[in-house]
Amino acid sequence: MTEQIIRELNEKYGKSSAEKLLSYLDMVLERNKHINLTAVKDRDEALIKHVIDSLAVFDLPEYKRAENVIDIGTGAGFPGALLAIVSPDKEFVLLDSTLKRLKVIDEFAGALGILNLRTVHARAEEISRKDGYKEAFDLCVSRAVANLGTLSGWCLPFVRKGGCFIAYKGENYSEELDNAGAALRRLGCKTTHIINYPEQLEEISGHVLLIISKK
Repeated sequence: MTEQIIRELNEKYGKSSAEKLLSYLDMVLERNKHINLTAVKDRDEALIKHVIDSLAVFDLPEYKRAENVIDIGTGAGFPGALLAIVSPDKEFVLLDSTLKRLKVIDEFAGALGILNLRTVHARAEEISRKDGYKEAFDLCVSRAVANLGTLSGWCLPFVRKGGCFIAYKGENYSEELDNAGAALRRLGCKTTHIINYPEQLEEISGHVLLIISKK
């Protein structure tokens, strides 16, 4: 399975991008021995849970048409850093409240020549009110573990009208979506699509992308 996934990465994104994706993952796993970046330690598992999962938005029209993207709660750079690798034509902002993780991302991005991303150390609910961030992005993405209602409150203020927020969610997304309904309406937004992941990848089977549009 791993060899097949690597072959597919090469075919879809090109050899150079695929090599950078794998190098970034290996850097994260190596540094993870010294600083807590991810709970996933096995490379084959991380290839699916981090790389394939992060890139799940790549073919969506909402992603294709976005010129700038902000990743809220980026952690070790998933999905933002990996999306920056495969989309050099887009600009990425990776936001997190933990500075040590952002320093690692900056280091890895520099080593791999990822020039279209910058990191921001801040809390989303505070910086989203500031000029240059408020309604400044075509697309916001997040794999953060917060419930959808809370996450939407953090993420949607960054999105300009006509843009959208894509939340990476697990099997319990339906309950989260029901509970977030009132919050989404207050924010002038609605869920327009629910994209299911391929069932053959057991590690992320049942995961979805929730696409929330801002009117």
